[in-house]
Amino acid sequence: MSELPVLDANDQRILGALLEKQTTVPAAYPLTANALRSACNQSNNRDPVVDLDLQAVEQTARALKDRGLLRIVWASTGRRTLKYHQVLDERLGLELDERALLTVLLLRGEQAPGELRTRTERLHGFADRGEVEACLARMAERPEPLVRELERRPGQQDARWIHLLGPVPRQAAAAESVDRDAVIAGGADVRDENVRSSYDAVATAYADLLVDELEGLPFETWLLDRVVARAAGQPVVEVGSGPGHVTAYLAGRGAVATGIDLSPAMVAEARRRFPALTFEVGDLRRLSRPAASSGWAAVLGWYSLIHFAASELPDAVAAMARPLAPGGWLVLAMHAGTEIRHLDEWFGHEVDLDLVLHDPADVVRTVEAAGLVGLEWYLRGPVTARGETTDRLYVVGRKPD
Repeated sequence: MSELPVLDANDQRILGALLEKQTTVPAAYPLTANALRSACNQSNNRDPVVDLDLQAVEQTARALKDRGLLRIVWASTGRRTLKYHQVLDERLGLELDERALLTVLLLRGEQAPGELRTRTERLHGFADRGEVEACLARMAERPEPLVRELERRPGQQDARWIHLLGPVPRQAAAAESVDRDAVIAGGADVRDENVRSSYDAVATAYADLLVDELEGLPFETWLLDRVVARAAGQPVVEVGSGPGHVTAYLAGRGAVATGIDLSPAMVAEARRRFPALTFEVGDLRRLSRPAASSGWAAVLGWYSLIHFAASELPDAVAAMARPLAPGGWLVLAMHAGTEIRHLDEWFGHEVDLDLVLHDPADVVRTVEAAGLVGLEWYLRGPVTARGETTDRLYVVGRKPD
C-alpha cells in the first residue's frame, strides 16, 4: 500500500456507512444512492448527525470512484439500478478487526477503547478491551499508521483514538464522553468484589435510609403496580434486591416475589426486615428459572446494573431476559447520564465503588438486541427534595409470546 488516502468529512461518512452496511445488512448491499444517503444521515451510531442531500452523496461517490476507493455497479437482478460498493478495506489491506475499528472511527470520530469495543459488537466480536487496544496498537505501528492515540486532557479517565485518513474534529472538553469500560480496567472480578464488600459494609445504614423510599415516589409505585398486574399471580424476581423493600412492595400487592442480591449482608438485612419473603444470595448474570414455573412473569433490575461497564450490559440484559416466561416483562431502573462517579466513603464506611450512568439510547438498543419487544422507556429528572442528583431511566420490554 502506498500513502494513505486523505478523506474529507463527506468521504469519511460515505465510506464508513458502506463499510458498516456491508457487514450488518449484507442482503441489501451494495447500496443504492437513496439507501446510501439514509445510511449516512441516520441519527444513531453517527457523530455528528448530518443531512446530506442525494446530489452530494452521488457527487462524492463518483469522486471516490475516480480515486479507486469505491465501485459503482449495476444491480444484479430487477431494475437496472446503480449501486455503490466500497473498496477501502482492499486498498488498505484491513484485517476484520481493523476494519471494524476503522468503520466506527470514520462514523463517530474520536473514541476510547471501551467505547470502540461496545460500538463494534455488530461488526466484530472483540473478547475484551485488551483485544481492542492490541488491534489499535497494531494499526498505529503500520508503516503508514491508520490510527493515533490522543494525549489525555485534564479529567479524562481514558485515552482516546482517532483515524488518520483525514481531519477529525476534536470534541469539546465539556462534551467528551466517558469510557464506561474504565470501571473494569482492573478486571470484572475485582469490580465485583468491590461491589460486594462495599454493600456488605453499608448494608444496615443503607437499609435504614431506603426501606420506605417508595412512599415518596409515585411514578415508581405506578410502574411497580403495573408489574404486579401483569404478573397475575405468576412468580416475579428482583435481581439486585438490596434491603428488599421493592420486593416487599410487590409482595404486599399480591405478587409472588423473590429477591436475589450479590451482597450477603444485604440479603441478611432483607430477611431480617421481611421474614415472610424469600431472599437469596446470587448473581443476576446466572439467573435461572423459578422451580415451579417455566419462566418468570417479570424480572426487575431495579438499579442493579449501575456498577456494570457499558460492554457488560448486553450480556447482563440477555441473562435477565433469558429465563422470562413468554410474555414476561423485563423492567430496568438506572441512573441516566454520561459519567462515572466514584465513592471512597459511603454511609460513614470506606468503600471502593464506581457508579456508572448510562445513555438512555444505548440501554434501549441493548434491550431491543436481547429480543424484547413492545418497549417503553421513561426518563424523569432528579427529585431534589430527596437529594437526588441524577436523571432516572426506566425501561420495560416484553419477551415475545
